[in-house]
Amino acid sequence: MKEGFQLHPRLAADTFAAGDLALSRLLLMNDSRYPWLILVPRREGLREIHHLDAADRLLLWEESCRVAEWMEREFQFDKLNIGALGNLVPQLHLHHVARFQTDPAWPGPVWGHSATVPYRPEEADRLLDLLRGQFG
Repeated sequence: MKEGFQLHPRLAADTFAAGDLALSRLLLMNDSRYPWLILVPRREGLREIHHLDAADRLLLWEESCRVAEWMEREFQFDKLNIGALGNLVPQLHLHHVARFQTDPAWPGPVWGHSATVPYRPEEADRLLDLLRGQFG
C-alpha cells in the first residue's frame, strides 16, 4: 500500500468507517434512507478506476462483488446501484446503494433528491457491527 493515504474530508464527514479490506476502506454513508456503502482504495492520488494498476483493479472488483453479495443477502433490495461518480469528491471511491421501489428517490438517482436523514446512533452501531463482523 502506498504511504500517505488520507480519506477525503467530505467522505470522512459524511460516513462511518466500517473497516479495511485488502485494498479498500469500507464506509457506511450516514443516510438512513438507503443502505449505502462506499469502497475507497487506499492508494494516494487516484481519481479514476483505470488509474489503478491491473492487480488493484481486479481486487477492487472482487471487493465490490463481496460488498454487493452481502448487501443483497442483508437488505434484499430491488436494485443495487454501483457507481464511481466523484463529481464533488475527486478521490476514487465506489458507491454501492441498495434501492427499493419504496425509497424516496425511486426510480431516479439518490443524489440531490432530498436532505439526508442521519442514522440514529443505535442503528448506525448495529449496521457497523454487522459490517465489521462480515468484513473484519
